[in-house]
Amino acid sequence: MIRLTNLADYAVVVMTAAARAPEARLSAARVAEATAIPVPTVAKLMGTLARADLLLASRGVAGGFTLARPAETISVAAIVEAVDGPIALTSCVSGETGDCAIEGRCGVRGHWGPINQAVRAALDAVTLADLLRPAAAARLVPAAIVGEVVA
Repeated sequence: MIRLTNLADYAVVVMTAAARAPEARLSAARVAEATAIPVPTVAKLMGTLARADLLLASRGVAGGFTLARPAETISVAAIVEAVDGPIALTSCVSGETGDCAIEGRCGVRGHWGPINQAVRAALDAVTLADLLRPAAAARLVPAAIVGEVVA
């Protein structure tokens, strides 16, 4: 099973909550209440997302977090990578060596790169603004990308 980490999933939820209130300065407590994610997890994620320049943090009585840029310009891939690092389905795609027992004689190693690129492109094609729309309103992943994955 290919699956995002819980933190990456929660980061997308946190960013969606921030995108729903683009003018408001949100606290971790307010986002936690809106999302049902524990406050410590939200606080950690908001700090991580701010360090990745996806959220802006301001201190003080009127402080909080806001989106760093419009929701239309923030991709799901950027959010996932902010939390989990580069998207890599296998260790050979990430450039790491020595993690695979069959690395030297693997017959499919060269094929993982294009597959990984297709998955990353699909995540990059979906923006935070897309996630604000009802699920049935639009197809999130363009057919061209789905076609590339199948081809």
